[in-house]
Amino acid sequence: VERPLEGLTFVITGTLSRPRDEVKARLMALGAKVTNSVSRRTDYLIVGAEPGGTKMRKAEQFGVPTLDEAALEALIAQRTVQGTDG
Repeated sequence: VERPLEGLTFVITGTLSRPRDEVKARLMALGAKVTNSVSRRTDYLIVGAEPGGTKMRKAEQFGVPTLDEAALEALIAQRTVQGTDG
Protein backbone atom coordinates (compact mmCIF):
# COMPACT_ATOMS: atom_id res chain seq x y z
CA VAL A 1 0.00 0.00 0.00
CA GLU A 2 1.41 3.35 -1.02
CA ARG A 3 1.65 5.85 1.83
CA PRO A 4 3.22 8.97 0.31
CA LEU A 5 2.21 11.16 3.28
CA GLU A 6 3.74 8.86 5.92
CA GLY A 7 5.18 10.89 8.79
CA LEU A 8 3.39 14.15 7.93
CA THR A 9 0.89 15.86 10.23
CA PHE A 10 -1.95 17.95 8.80
CA VAL A 11 -4.56 20.25 10.31
CA ILE A 12 -7.66 21.30 8.37
CA THR A 13 -9.37 24.68 8.71
CA GLY A 14 -12.25 26.24 6.83
CA THR A 15 -14.79 24.73 4.45
CA LEU A 16 -13.47 22.34 1.82
CA SER A 17 -15.06 21.21 -1.45
CA ARG A 18 -15.60 17.75 0.06
CA PRO A 19 -16.75 16.81 3.56
CA ARG A 20 -13.93 17.22 6.06
CA ASP A 21 -14.29 13.60 7.21
CA GLU A 22 -13.73 12.45 3.62
CA VAL A 23 -10.58 14.58 3.24
CA LYS A 24 -9.31 13.41 6.65
CA ALA A 25 -9.94 9.75 5.78
CA ARG A 26 -8.07 10.14 2.49
CA LEU A 27 -5.08 11.79 4.17
CA MET A 28 -4.96 9.04 6.79
CA ALA A 29 -5.20 6.36 4.09
CA LEU A 30 -2.13 7.97 2.49
CA GLY A 31 -0.24 7.67 5.78
CA ALA A 32 -0.74 11.15 7.24
CA LYS A 33 -1.74 12.03 10.76
CA VAL A 34 -4.61 14.56 11.02
CA THR A 35 -4.97 16.59 14.21
CA ASN A 36 -7.36 19.32 15.31
CA SER A 37 -4.91 21.98 16.42
CA VAL A 38 -1.80 23.55 14.96
CA SER A 39 1.44 22.97 16.86
CA ARG A 40 5.18 23.07 16.14
CA ARG A 41 4.83 19.45 14.97
CA THR A 42 2.25 20.31 12.29
CA ASP A 43 3.68 19.94 8.78
CA TYR A 44 0.84 21.58 6.81
CA LEU A 45 -2.36 23.53 7.44
CA ILE A 46 -4.98 22.83 4.78
CA VAL A 47 -7.02 26.00 4.30
CA GLY A 48 -10.54 26.03 2.90
CA ALA A 49 -13.08 28.84 2.63
CA GLU A 50 -13.62 30.93 5.78
CA PRO A 51 -10.68 29.49 7.76
CA GLY A 52 -10.48 29.78 11.52
CA GLY A 53 -8.35 32.70 12.67
CA THR A 54 -6.74 30.83 15.56
CA LYS A 55 -5.34 28.07 13.34
CA MET A 56 -4.12 30.60 10.78
CA ARG A 57 -2.38 32.68 13.49
CA LYS A 58 -0.75 29.62 15.03
CA ALA A 59 0.44 28.39 11.63
CA GLU A 60 2.01 31.80 11.02
CA GLN A 61 3.54 31.85 14.49
CA PHE A 62 5.07 28.36 14.10
CA GLY A 63 6.03 28.79 10.44
CA VAL A 64 3.66 26.03 9.29
CA PRO A 65 3.09 26.11 5.50
CA THR A 66 -0.51 26.46 4.35
CA LEU A 67 -2.04 24.61 1.41
CA ASP A 68 -5.29 25.13 -0.45
CA GLU A 69 -6.96 22.04 -1.91
CA ALA A 70 -5.15 22.37 -5.26
CA ALA A 71 -1.77 22.62 -3.51
CA LEU A 72 -2.66 19.57 -1.38
CA GLU A 73 -3.43 17.56 -4.53
CA ALA A 74 -0.13 18.71 -6.05
CA LEU A 75 1.75 17.66 -2.89
CA ILE A 76 0.12 14.21 -2.94
CA ALA A 77 0.92 13.78 -6.63
CA GLN A 78 4.51 14.94 -6.15
CA ARG A 79 5.14 12.64 -3.18
CA THR A 80 3.45 9.71 -4.96
CA VAL A 81 5.84 10.11 -7.90
CA GLN A 82 8.86 10.45 -5.60
CA GLY A 83 7.81 7.36 -3.67
CA THR A 84 7.60 5.15 -6.75
CA ASP A 85 10.81 6.54 -8.29
CA GLY A 86 13.36 5.25 -5.82
